Amino acid sequence: MSSGEQLAEGAIEGIVEWTRGTLERFRWVGAEEGGEVVPYRTEPWPSPVNYGCLPGRLNPADGSEVDGVWLGTPLAVGQRVTAEPKGLLQLADGDHKVIFGDLNGHHRADLLALLAWFPPERGAQLLGARAAADWLASLPNSG
Repeated sequence: MSSGEQLAEGAIEGIVEWTRGTLERFRWVGAEEGGEVVPYRTEPWPSPVNYGCLPGRLNPADGSEVDGVWLGTPLAVGQRVTAEPKGLLQLADGDHKVIFGDLNGHHRADLLALLAWFPPERGAQLLGARAAADWLASLPNSG
């Protein structure tokens, strides 16, 4: 099974490329050979969430793997996380982000920080789990 395949009812596997609260960003490469995370760049601001990708699922907006964000405590770079999408951060340019984690409760602050992270011209809007599932299913390689 490839790392981007659906694993259980609604669950998707992703790879953490940037740990919440850190400046050092990594990138997932070489999925065909099993993949690895490699240093990418140092950002001027720490990530407000755990940020990464969903290998095997390409976003037509930028030709890169679909971006995923995991709410909650920091996760290690390279960690594989299997979870059900709970929301979609829809952006005007089509470079949407799939959101994993509790959208209510104590992770609500994570969502506010995530929305504030994007400049107003990107038109960030938070949509629910159904929108995330529909968008992922619409991708040509959602397989």
